[in-house]
Amino acid sequence: MDLVDIRRKIDETDFKLLKLLEERMEWALRARRLKPAVADREREKEVLGNAAGAGMHLIRPEFSRDVFERIIVESKRLQDQSRLLVGFQGEHGAFSEEAARAYFPDQVTLPHPEFEDVFRGTEEGALDFGVVPVENTLGGAVTRINEILLKTPLHVVGEIHVRVRHCLLSLPGTDPKDIKAVYSHPQALAQCQSFLRRNRLEARPFYDTAGAARMLIKDRPQAAAAIAGELCASLYHLEVIKAGIEDRDSNVTRFLIMGREPLREAGDKCSLVFWAAHEAGSLYRVLRIFADAGINLTRIESFPWAADPSRYAFFLDFQGSPDDPPVADALERFRTEARSMRLLGCYREAQT
Repeated sequence: MDLVDIRRKIDETDFKLLKLLEERMEWALRARRLKPAVADREREKEVLGNAAGAGMHLIRPEFSRDVFERIIVESKRLQDQSRLLVGFQGEHGAFSEEAARAYFPDQVTLPHPEFEDVFRGTEEGALDFGVVPVENTLGGAVTRINEILLKTPLHVVGEIHVRVRHCLLSLPGTDPKDIKAVYSHPQALAQCQSFLRRNRLEARPFYDTAGAARMLIKDRPQAAAAIAGELCASLYHLEVIKAGIEDRDSNVTRFLIMGREPLREAGDKCSLVFWAAHEAGSLYRVLRIFADAGINLTRIESFPWAADPSRYAFFLDFQGSPDDPPVADALERFRTEARSMRLLGCYREAQT
């Protein structure tokens, strides 16, 4: 290795150190929800003792202690702020995080492995809000979210639409001509088929778009690139070879904002789930209530109920507020006609 190679390794290591520090601060913010005060002298002594006694070969104990004293100061500064903790599913850089950042600017966005983790964290108070995808213009409904919405006690308190713009990302200094394989989520690969085929690139499925970007900087596979959002380029120190490589520009995902309490002031859009009687004409009678009241439906979707496959749940979104007399009257009639119904939330409709 020459000096250029060694310095590149140093830069890579520095980047990893900063990402680990960022991750540590996230865990500190999570811990703040479980302790009575920011300051915890005994815990600070424990952390400093661990740092000084780590037994590193090159780093002096005094240096380690100095570093962790600064880390503790910064950690306490962040814990002392009144910032919201917003959960999303996926790795940092996922489109769900883009949605969370857009809806909650300057707040803290925290990654979670599964959708269930986002809902559970919000329910238990570890998170203030959760941001989850409910439908995509190309891929349709997100099945797992529908399943969870049937049983969650959380409320829909908002929505946001995110334009999904795929980018071809590579390690810094990569010659685009050398790229042979591209990693990404199967859905993202499918949405960029024309680009991949035109450039004779091998599609390699990965569990997550942002995960593929993270893998690229971590494992550094040869002759490889990733398809992910532009946010991943800055988060993982990658280069954008080409942006907007998706086959269609109508790729938009709708995200729901989930909270423990309903909004105090109802918005201009509502979401509900209901079950109709298992007989001819029952669905027609229920939906006619909205038609007679002149209420515009923006989404209706059927979903098999796991507890009883012969029954279907129906998700319904409509424009209006329960504070409006026609809407209030329609909801009252709806409760009588439907077998069961639950209002998921009323919120401000997202602008497209």
